[in-house]
Amino acid sequence: MAKFAPSLVVIAVSTALLGCNQTQQQDPQVTINKNPYPSTYQVLPRTTTLLTNATVLTGTGEKIEQADVLMVDGKIKAVGAQLSAELVKGATVVDATDKWITPGIIDVHSHLGVYPSPSADAHSDGNEVTNPNTAEVWAEHSVWPQDPAFNRAREGGVTTLQILPGSANLIGGRGVTLKNAPSTTMQGMKFPDAPYGLKMACGENPKGAYGRGQKVAPMTRMGNMAGYRQAFIEATEYKRAWDKYDADYAAGLNPEVPQRDLTNDTLKGVLEGEILIHNHCYKAEEMAMMVDLGKEFNYHAGTFHHAIEGYKIAELLAENGNCAAMWPDWWGFKMEANDMVIENVAMVDAVKNSCAVVHSDSSTTIQRLNQETAKIMHSANQHGFELTEEHVISWITSNAAKSLGIADKTGSLEAGKNADVVIWNSNPFSVYAKAEQVFIDGAKVFDRQDDKYQAKSDFMLGQK
Repeated sequence: MAKFAPSLVVIAVSTALLGCNQTQQQDPQVTINKNPYPSTYQVLPRTTTLLTNATVLTGTGEKIEQADVLMVDGKIKAVGAQLSAELVKGATVVDATDKWITPGIIDVHSHLGVYPSPSADAHSDGNEVTNPNTAEVWAEHSVWPQDPAFNRAREGGVTTLQILPGSANLIGGRGVTLKNAPSTTMQGMKFPDAPYGLKMACGENPKGAYGRGQKVAPMTRMGNMAGYRQAFIEATEYKRAWDKYDADYAAGLNPEVPQRDLTNDTLKGVLEGEILIHNHCYKAEEMAMMVDLGKEFNYHAGTFHHAIEGYKIAELLAENGNCAAMWPDWWGFKMEANDMVIENVAMVDAVKNSCAVVHSDSSTTIQRLNQETAKIMHSANQHGFELTEEHVISWITSNAAKSLGIADKTGSLEAGKNADVVIWNSNPFSVYAKAEQVFIDGAKVFDRQDDKYQAKSDFMLGQK
């Protein structure tokens, strides 16, 4: 048996002890700040308010005649006919006789603030057309809160909206959910604790933006799919590196910190279920492939926007838990938007466990999403459907909230939900309907009869 000199044994033990001491003296753990631009939204002045004697559409499938809505501390306290005198004691009373009340309208697809009015090249901040994958950009960094279209949308009853980047890219960047309250900063509108969305796009837009005459991928729909897959392969490796770092650090080791990457930060958030997909996609076969793409990389395919051919795969969408955000009658303006039926939204909605949503994608139709919805109800009922006001209001309220991941906070008139409320002068699905008063978190933000509640942007005030 070989013998070691005592001095060598001492050196070996000392070295081992030194190694233990080094692992105990860890560097500070590095983490990714997932909310570096937090909401600074503050509720406007509000009082306990009782809206009385209206026809109420709750957003949950109920229509209540001669009903009251009580708002306390920015929340819905109670909804129903003849609320108890004790419950409503001390409330400011608003007589809503012969009027209708709904939840605030939610638009899941808007570009207000990133393509603001007046339209000008200097204001065109919605498409970062520099790479097919620009997951690193965030729409909120382009939002101009003084866009007068925010005020016009509020006058149409819109209390919440998601601002998305454009659809030139396969992966266009993060969207942001805003409360449609007047503010001088984006952070002052940002919906607290709403999850981020990620804009993706199928079909003609990305392959046209890069492939047409440029010989740059993607040039085809198969190139589109390859681009998505490559992006999520890289994101998977990025997530694995950070997961390993966190596990090694928790084990008392002192691991090397992975290199940060903004693009993969966002895609990692998708893989972890914290960022919701919002996919501009028209054709049935492409939506089906995007569902499978999500399964390949273990994330949920989220909401399909525009979904012109949603009626062809309504069962698949419902089975997979995908919302479809659609127009009533925009179609035929390009090949992938050609195979439309006017009953599209109604056919998607008719399937059990579906999530049909009506969206604008427009600075003008956002002002009348209630009447866009009415067009669908009227047309579908002419063709054998039996849609009612109390049902279709969900397309622009509770279903929209579900799409944005905020259904626990808003989208319906239920006790405990945010008091986002609209009083209409008549049936909101009438061509003559106008929003008379709008409340966000119980605070009045618009009153058609009172100039104090008719916000004007700096641009509309003009210059002297």
